[in-house]
Amino acid sequence: MSAALKARHFAPDIIRLFMRWYCRYALSYRDLEKMMAERGLSVDHATLHRWVQHYAPELDRRVQWCRDRNSGSWYVDET
Repeated sequence: MSAALKARHFAPDIIRLFMRWYCRYALSYRDLEKMMAERGLSVDHATLHRWVQHYAPELDRRVQWCRDRNSGSWYVDET
């Protein structure tokens, strides 16, 4: 995914951070826009939407192997 992020206006780390927040937490684009503004980054919510539309399929493809590998049952022992 790093190669796809090189030609963007924002640093790849910022895009990855946003994608992590968006995918992990139930936040709206406007909430994330405000969070980025608190950190000194001016990013429009429409840009954030375009990032999700562009990068979400790639992220899904990259984590597919993890879901396939862990598809069986597993248990945690009490200690």
